[in-house]
Amino acid sequence: MNSVESSLAFACGAEELIGIVHRGAADAHVGVLVVVGGPQYRVGSHRQFVLLARGLARQGLPVMRFDYRGMGDASGRLFTFEEVNADIACALDEFFVQEPGLRSVVIWGLCDAASAALFYAHRDARVSGLVLLNPWVRTAAGMAKAYMKHYYLQRAFSPEFWKKVVTGQWRLGATLQGLMDLTGKLRAGTQSASAPTAVSLPERMAQGWDKFTGPILLILSGNNDYVADEFRDLIGASRSWQRRVTRGNVTRRDFPAANHTFSRSDWRAQVEQWTGQWIHKQFAN
Repeated sequence: MNSVESSLAFACGAEELIGIVHRGAADAHVGVLVVVGGPQYRVGSHRQFVLLARGLARQGLPVMRFDYRGMGDASGRLFTFEEVNADIACALDEFFVQEPGLRSVVIWGLCDAASAALFYAHRDARVSGLVLLNPWVRTAAGMAKAYMKHYYLQRAFSPEFWKKVVTGQWRLGATLQGLMDLTGKLRAGTQSASAPTAVSLPERMAQGWDKFTGPILLILSGNNDYVADEFRDLIGASRSWQRRVTRGNVTRRDFPAANHTFSRSDWRAQVEQWTGQWIHKQFAN
């Protein structure tokens, strides 16, 4: 099936957003809305979202990708991933106009777009499923822990690291300063966790996860991806998160060889295959 693509402009409040719709099968009743992680626009790094959309359309799935307000060709000021509920709602409105046969939509999001999808999905009955890749759960302490565990510890067992030590190329001062900075962030995170503060990003994402009852496909990369590492560490340290990702409505795929944006063609192809197969299985009727 060849993908037919149409560009369009649509309103979000007083601003104009730009989108691309990739037509799927004529009888398709489930579409895919690609929510963009930022700051980037609807094409994606290494044309990731273009290639994904075309691949899914060839599998018969209509796809829409679009620019938030203030990003790419859209007008207005730039909004963060925590402020784009209105953008997603307006994109869904337009997607259903463009594809009147749709009954529901799966939101596909990488990094902070996965977080934005969790904030939004439970608010809109039209959202039937989520594909979440390397969800962004960034806190200063969480990132420090991930970097300490997955960078410095791995370096200690790396032959290249010890070669630098032996040949005098290792910068002791810079390493010690980095460790001191990370230790300070870990200490600050421990202190702030015991004090009454605003709800943290991981907690708000947990609320969105718990309120959404549809199927979820979770894909985690592993090639020097500290965003994915931080999410895995969150799961490992929390029984409630362990329960979330092992519920019957969650399908998990780990991809240790791939980097954060799945930049190689074979990595992109695997993500596209997992996504398409999962959607067709979940929404066959």
